[in-house]
Amino acid sequence: MARRSGAAALALAAGLGLAACSGTGAQPAGGGDAEAVSFDAVQLIAPADPGGGWDQTARALGEVLTGEDLVAKAPVENIGGAGGTVGLAALANEKDPATLMVTGLVMVGAVETNASQSRIEDVTPIARLTEEPLVVVVPASSSYETVDDLVDAIVKEGAAISVTGGSAGGADHILAGMLVTEAGVDPAEVPSTLNYIPNSGGGEAVTMLLGGTVQAGISGVGEFAEQVEAGELRALAVSSGEPSELLPEVPTLVDEGYDIELTNWRGLLAPPGIDDADREALVELVTELHASDAWAKTLADKGWSDAFLVGDEFQEFLDGNIAEVTETLQTIGLGAK
Repeated sequence: MARRSGAAALALAAGLGLAACSGTGAQPAGGGDAEAVSFDAVQLIAPADPGGGWDQTARALGEVLTGEDLVAKAPVENIGGAGGTVGLAALANEKDPATLMVTGLVMVGAVETNASQSRIEDVTPIARLTEEPLVVVVPASSSYETVDDLVDAIVKEGAAISVTGGSAGGADHILAGMLVTEAGVDPAEVPSTLNYIPNSGGGEAVTMLLGGTVQAGISGVGEFAEQVEAGELRALAVSSGEPSELLPEVPTLVDEGYDIELTNWRGLLAPPGIDDADREALVELVTELHASDAWAKTLADKGWSDAFLVGDEFQEFLDGNIAEVTETLQTIGLGAK
């Protein structure tokens, strides 16, 4: 989250049908414990279109789960739309306990900005997995050489400068709001100053940037790193406290004079109302994945930072994150009052 701790910091911003549960998929665990179960297969849901960070996370999970023989099958289903809340609604109606949906900071915000009937509090938290810095980019041909150049243009020209990122109210949108607020724009004026254009995934953002339909973009470093390295996009700054492993030459926002640190966490949710044995089986499965060398390699290759939490610690984090983001969005005029 932001360097300015707690809500005060954020207030500156603005049909697979897989038989994998009770029945053929769920099996009693060894050791004579009749209550314990394990899963032969899991269904993974990426609540976004292919190409974005949630999709990348779900597919990486599937590869490690099957590659390490933790499960026999881990297919991915994409259920995109409305910042992940379409996928969240599908999870809320899911009856198969052997289902894991990728979630994160973006969804926390989208629940508020979309007034979603399905809420994260209504499903079953399993684990926080990763956190990833965001990166601010412009097309390589842009006249904006620094973050100051871009932010000054937004403050002066308002809606004439368009910035694309993930769904409204997500991490990308919050970071954009924080940047203009740091530049002196009153939080109440952020919605009219910042022309933020949400997109459904990293592929769409790249198309908009390279096509010249937007002037700048914000997303996780993993979504833009390839285009930056190819010279198609120029990275102005990353939002972490230290340089990103994927883009080590790119300065941080702190380096550029902005007292902002913001990372995008991602984790896993299960359907609502699952019993304790199924929940523990999912937690154990994800814990085994986290301990594997293959997952450590995935984190390094993707530039994702390990942020593993399960159990009560994850629940406590999630409760606090929801409260912080809700207050932030209300402050910058993006959430329900």
